Amino acid sequence: MSTISLPRLQHIIGSGIVAAVGVTVCYISYTQQPSEAFLFPRLISTVFVVLAIWTFLKACLGWTKVGNGISMTQFKNLAPGLVIALIYIFWVAKGLGFYTATTIAFFILLSQYDPAPHNALKSWVKRVITTACFMAVMYGLFALLLKVYTPREIFF
Repeated sequence: MSTISLPRLQHIIGSGIVAAVGVTVCYISYTQQPSEAFLFPRLISTVFVVLAIWTFLKACLGWTKVGNGISMTQFKNLAPGLVIALIYIFWVAKGLGFYTATTIAFFILLSQYDPAPHNALKSWVKRVITTACFMAVMYGLFALLLKVYTPREIFF
């Protein structure tokens, strides 16, 4: 029996977690009502689940070139974003509404990973403008162009 290298094991675990989250999101999209409102999320989540499962299988079979893996420093850098994304997906979007929750999550992620100084007013103004532009694109895409259902709760 061959041994599995640490980078390959990291790839298997990471792609497995992504596939599990994808399957969960896909399951949720297929079990929500009204069904016609979830047509777009079902389509997108199905495509992403297929790709995630394919990536996981490739990792398990050793068909993926994994490089050197993720160092502990890289993992510590990625962990806050992953936690914010999971909180957003499973709790905040439904509680606050899609557009409010997305605005908050995007702004936090942008502030977390933006290398611009956090003590300069100019960089905070840039983050607010970037967030507003991102949300305008999201609103235009989902509400105006695709006309899809988004979670609406206390704010919208």
